[in-house]
Amino acid sequence: MAKVSINLSTGSLQKEDIIVGIDLGTTNSLVAFINPEKHPQVINDMGKGVLVPSIIHFPNSGNVIVGNDAKSHLLEDPEHTIFSVKRLLGRSYKDIEHYQNFFSYKIVDDDTETLVKVKIGDKFYSPIELSALILKELKARAEHALKTPVTRAVITVPAYFNDSQRQATRDAGKLAGLDVLRIVNEPTAASLAYGIGLNPEEEKTIAVYDLGGGTFDISILKIQNGIFEVLSTNGDTFLGGDDFDRSIINFWIERSKLTPDELKQYKEIHQSLRLKAEEAKKHLSFKYHFEGEVQGINCNIDKKTFEMLIMPKVEQTLKCCSNALNDANLTAADIDSVIMVGGSTRTPLIKKLVADFFDQTVNDTLDPDEVVALGAAIQADILSGNRKDILLLDVTPLSLGVETMGGLMDVIIPRNSKIPTKAGRQYTTAIDGQANMKISVFQGERDLVNANRKLAEFDLKGIPGMPAGLPKVDINFLLNADGILTVQAIELRSGVKQEVEVKPTYGLTDAEVEKMLIESVTHASDDVATRMIIEARTEGEQMLYTVDRFLHNQGEHLNEAEIAETKRLTEELKLILPTGTKDQILAAIDILNEYTRPFAERVMDITVSQAMKGKAIE
Repeated sequence: MAKVSINLSTGSLQKEDIIVGIDLGTTNSLVAFINPEKHPQVINDMGKGVLVPSIIHFPNSGNVIVGNDAKSHLLEDPEHTIFSVKRLLGRSYKDIEHYQNFFSYKIVDDDTETLVKVKIGDKFYSPIELSALILKELKARAEHALKTPVTRAVITVPAYFNDSQRQATRDAGKLAGLDVLRIVNEPTAASLAYGIGLNPEEEKTIAVYDLGGGTFDISILKIQNGIFEVLSTNGDTFLGGDDFDRSIINFWIERSKLTPDELKQYKEIHQSLRLKAEEAKKHLSFKYHFEGEVQGINCNIDKKTFEMLIMPKVEQTLKCCSNALNDANLTAADIDSVIMVGGSTRTPLIKKLVADFFDQTVNDTLDPDEVVALGAAIQADILSGNRKDILLLDVTPLSLGVETMGGLMDVIIPRNSKIPTKAGRQYTTAIDGQANMKISVFQGERDLVNANRKLAEFDLKGIPGMPAGLPKVDINFLLNADGILTVQAIELRSGVKQEVEVKPTYGLTDAEVEKMLIESVTHASDDVATRMIIEARTEGEQMLYTVDRFLHNQGEHLNEAEIAETKRLTEELKLILPTGTKDQILAAIDILNEYTRPFAERVMDITVSQAMKGKAIE
């Protein structure tokens, strides 16, 4: 086991060690490091290319396939091939229910605020587990290429990611065997790759235009004294280079009179057409005409036609740029530099229109696919203490959070957060009429609080009697420059408030911090497995409570057979809760949920119908 020495005043490593930078992307991911010449460099392991498709295939054999080899299974086995998992990170089903048709695999619909799950065969996976598989592949490629263990990383996320999505990314890294030193905004990483923000004297306002395969983001950043402030973000999570490919395919289909029904019969034609469209798109970045054929279908297209086809999508991105500027109370003239990120920005039309929009030449000298990973590697180099010209602000050495149901640690301020800082999260009650809520504050990196260090505990009393889930309790952490933590809890509907002050780092030596960090990575897999079974049991208990309450209050709207079957399914869930595996418990919840969902819809229809009775429409 390697010893990790950490400077608690800066959070930097005391000895030289390879820390990689990872761009965990929606479509592709990649990993970079600082080479011996002190330059950032992406890793191309085993000649597979620098881009690792963010795709996971679960074959019947049981050996999971990640990356390039998984891509071919997207069409031949879509139900067992996962893509765009980044869109699911830290989200509940309600967050993504409108995009359900976008995914070819089964996303469990439990109609709750709990985090989304993916069902593959008889197993249930969280987006954290799926993202960890991609990160494990990146880690393995880095270790193979660098011939040394890789255990520390900086991972990038979109600027608009919320706390839950950032924590999910950290958890995925931990599960992959990585100590995630920092979560960095993708536009910040891109700026660092261009050298912007490395000079503490520099003051700039920049725009980062990021058009990938499946998503578009525009971020406006203000850089001052080495600090990156996100002024505004805008974009479209379902707009990217894939849409350009589809526009070309649709053009070829319409011209060849090939019907959608015919296309469904020949899946291999669609796959071939998609690959041909991607080839045409790249070719037209340098040439004026493309010629090709797929099984008798004419695939010729010229640059003018291509640009006409994609123009509506490009204009959509410019509209997002305009919205971002408005939100930041700026005009295009206020922007000092425009950075281009994402493979789709190679299209000359995009470069031209973005340059025209901001009235300046865009920054595109670095490979747009690699720029975020390169910036992450620079951030990693800064954290390692190798760049003496960069002043690191004080950071918190260990995560701070609260205990949630089942004895789990819910992180509110992740370790390595710059201080002073503040963060918060909203919670609610688990049972009807709950008047008090115990708030226990912990410090540490493990998933279960009993493996972490307890800092404080207090009760929020006097919560008005309301049904479970209705009270809204904000728990806010404020960590000042002296390391003093103030924890505040407030019930928003009633204004009931309580707070406590603690000193989180008091009494911990550097060696104890090191030990806690090492244990968090070594036990990551076991911790996540334990967390997931506790969460499944908690979800099962809440499901039983909800169904029991429904039968008590609305049982008159169900017939005897429906009541009997509901009770049978609840008994099955009760029996499996204490000893069942995570997958068995979630399967029982899923079956009960699917069976009872129509009852709630029926009651809603009856309620609306009764409310409308006797009301005249004028």
